Amino acid sequence: MKNNLYFLIHKWLGIVCGIIVFIVCITGCIYTFYDELKLKVYPDRFLLENTDNNRSPLPLSSLIKAAQAALPGNEPISRVDLYPAKDRSWVFRAQGINTSGIGYNNYYPYYWRVFVNPYTGEIVKLENTKYEFFQIILQLHRNLTLGDKIGSPIVGTATIIFILLLISGMILWWPKNWKWKTVKRVVWIDSTVKWKRLMYDIHNVSGFYSFLIAMIVAITGVFYSFEPIKKEYGNFFNQFSTVTQLPAAKAAPINVHYDDPLDNVLYYTLHQHARADMMSIRLRGKDAAQLDIQVRLAKNRTGDFKWYYFDGNGQSIKEVREGEKLPLGDRLISLNYDLHTGSVWGMPSKIIVFIISLFCAGLPVTGYIMWWNKQKKKSSKLISNNKIIVRKKKEPA
Repeated sequence: MKNNLYFLIHKWLGIVCGIIVFIVCITGCIYTFYDELKLKVYPDRFLLENTDNNRSPLPLSSLIKAAQAALPGNEPISRVDLYPAKDRSWVFRAQGINTSGIGYNNYYPYYWRVFVNPYTGEIVKLENTKYEFFQIILQLHRNLTLGDKIGSPIVGTATIIFILLLISGMILWWPKNWKWKTVKRVVWIDSTVKWKRLMYDIHNVSGFYSFLIAMIVAITGVFYSFEPIKKEYGNFFNQFSTVTQLPAAKAAPINVHYDDPLDNVLYYTLHQHARADMMSIRLRGKDAAQLDIQVRLAKNRTGDFKWYYFDGNGQSIKEVREGEKLPLGDRLISLNYDLHTGSVWGMPSKIIVFIISLFCAGLPVTGYIMWWNKQKKKSSKLISNNKIIVRKKKEPA
């Protein structure tokens, strides 16, 4: 009786959100290797030919002016992604987001990326990122290209339903007895069976092997759709942390090398972290009371970082936040992207997440096939019964 109830829950929840789960999983598969693929697909944008290790980058203020001049309109540069490695271009983003916009074009009024050679000031590439392949894949994954107002809650709700599907699926998978013959059928696919049984086995077995990693990926995915859930998650685990937020330290002065505050703080940060993977700067305007630079220390890992906060004059450090020194809940939130994409342990964990995402994309496909087969069987049975009834009516009394 209980299994029948779980089966009905599993079936109808799967029918309701299966298509969304498929889209989210298949786009997740593609985007898992974005950091690696972008260098292969767009080497002319991200990589520089001249790799003289003795050269120094031009002041950031002059590079921002060059990037700004390359834009077709008056779209302001809002963020800079830069790489200390000498063979990388710097990326200047001009991104406009209408948070209440419904549909891709309304959500993104514009999105440009200007790739600049930081050592010469030359414009390497002006990219209309709004229509770039990986950007569209990312928005399909996040909000089905409907915008965050309606698309993100739809994806988030479908992801929560998917978590329930994983749990109900595991209950249905659980063997009634643990004899080897029974267990073998639920952990191994027998390719010699008929194709309808094969669909069932693929669905069953791939769901079992996907369960743990799929749960981690799904839970971390929910946080992108529902910020309050992420906040409560962080607060909950902070209760068990032995680390507490340290009081703000006194401002530490830094040497002044440039008049422009941004130029000065970047000069300091580049010299402190010459071997860092990447740095990001949000441009907050000339009158900003605070400047900040996020330093990604390890390659393709957002959770391994230092975040510098400087005063508005760019002459002293107000605060430094380190990923490893955060309270437990905040630390888990800082690792959310790495856990979600599998980059937390580098390429091996990325490959695992890619395979599991592929399995998860296959679950609604095999589920729909099984449901369709049952519907056909019911229809055939109904037609057969109707023929028998008609035949009986025609027989003489």
